[in-house]
Amino acid sequence: MDALVVRLSQLDTEAAGALRLVAFYDTLMRRRVDLPALARASAGVAECVAGAQLHGTGSVVRFAPNGREAPDPVPAARSTVCPVILDEEEVGTVWLEREDAPRALDELLLDRFALAAAAALERHGPARTTMADPALVELVISHGGDEAARARALRLLGFAADVPVRVAAVRTREPLDRVGAQVCSGRPVKAATVGGVGVLLAGAVDAARFPEGARAGIGAADGPAESWRQARTALRFTTPLRPVVHHRDLGVLALLAEVPPDAARAAPDVAAIGRLAAAPEDLETLEVYCAVGSVRRTAERLHLHHSSVARRIERIGGDLGVDLTDPAGSTRAGMALALWRLLDG
Repeated sequence: MDALVVRLSQLDTEAAGALRLVAFYDTLMRRRVDLPALARASAGVAECVAGAQLHGTGSVVRFAPNGREAPDPVPAARSTVCPVILDEEEVGTVWLEREDAPRALDELLLDRFALAAAAALERHGPARTTMADPALVELVISHGGDEAARARALRLLGFAADVPVRVAAVRTREPLDRVGAQVCSGRPVKAATVGGVGVLLAGAVDAARFPEGARAGIGAADGPAESWRQARTALRFTTPLRPVVHHRDLGVLALLAEVPPDAARAAPDVAAIGRLAAAPEDLETLEVYCAVGSVRRTAERLHLHHSSVARRIERIGGDLGVDLTDPAGSTRAGMALALWRLLDG
């Protein structure tokens, strides 16, 4: 390589510089340096601040050419940026921060920096990447599978054998890998779509961090197969008012998911809810009332006068044939509403 560089340097200075860059990063990769060391080395060779950020954890490393950590960045300081790709997924970015115009070899430098960063992540943090092979994920969450094969699949996905794995069933318009990184920030997480439903495998899930518009059910069991079953059940109980549901919070209500669909459709209360659904504002009023348990709190949630809500509740109760002001009637209507939601999917 050195002899080739010498020969090319006599023909083309830029070509020689390119080969030196390639050789420089090849050496770093052979030495198996970590991401901070890569950023420090890149800053030195680029003679400007170099940085890297991981999407999964949000962590940022930035170094100045003198080898020290760089001070806080100024707005729009990244002059040249390159994605870090691992397993066909963008897991982070690397960049340079030049005060003047980019230099001729900056693009090549960042390309090699990104390749070396991906190799470092694969060695030092395989579980930081989010998207996973659906076949491996399906093996982990399937019932009746070989436990040895399940344990091997978990190891391949980056999970320790002695750490419980939580499972979430997700429906979202956002990219599933970004949702996983958001709700499992700083923790190992893997995502895949199985049977048309998003699956998140993680050590822990922060329910409050799901993006707006997403629906999610979270399993409670330690075993991933049972946790997946619970997560799918919890997902069926989600509503616009309650977009994220923990299976452990359902309690005895989880048994409603086992009611045969034909039996649920034949129930007069469920059929009455179906007719009520033709008036979305009435359905919303009933749902809020059953959730909060009082006319005044329902009025506050809907931003209506409490007397208007009281009249509406009385009329809805008449349509359903249920006294909604009685706790037993409210419970009956709430169960019928839940069964109707389960039928609706």
